[in-house]
Amino acid sequence: MSKTISNTLFDIRDIMGMLAHRSPFLLVDKVIAYDKGKSLTAIKNVTFNEPFFPGHFPQVPTMPGVLILESMAQTCGLLTSIDTGIKADSGVIFYFAGIDDARFKRIVVPGDTLTLEVAIDKVKRHLWKFKAKASVDGELACEATLICVFKYPEKSPSAAQAAIETPVQNA
Repeated sequence: MSKTISNTLFDIRDIMGMLAHRSPFLLVDKVIAYDKGKSLTAIKNVTFNEPFFPGHFPQVPTMPGVLILESMAQTCGLLTSIDTGIKADSGVIFYFAGIDDARFKRIVVPGDTLTLEVAIDKVKRHLWKFKAKASVDGELACEATLICVFKYPEKSPSAAQAAIETPVQNA
């Protein structure tokens, strides 16, 4: 995966233009590294204010593993959006389609900074496969192979289908 850069390449406003997710389910705060057509590194700042902590778990607040996987999938969505030029307002949704070989190695708690690294493994038409990792201070928290696919809502397929078929290549 690409070398981490300390500067922010894309901030939360940019991310909201690329992903359809919104609070409280937007789980990526900024992009710090990008290698066109290959990989992307993003950051999720984990805070006690997250809506899931009061119930998971009250005495030992722990970020749910499924949300770590979701933050990794959203990072895949960012890489795909930047590479294809498909944005949040296009009507296209980049859905999570599968998870293989997921392993959790470390719990994630409030105050942690989750570094999310994704790399494109394969692309076949509208199906994308990624190798993904989440770590805290260089310690692996989760790794998985993620599969995502472009879909569009039935209500407005023409504009969304056109966006999938003729993506703009972003430099």
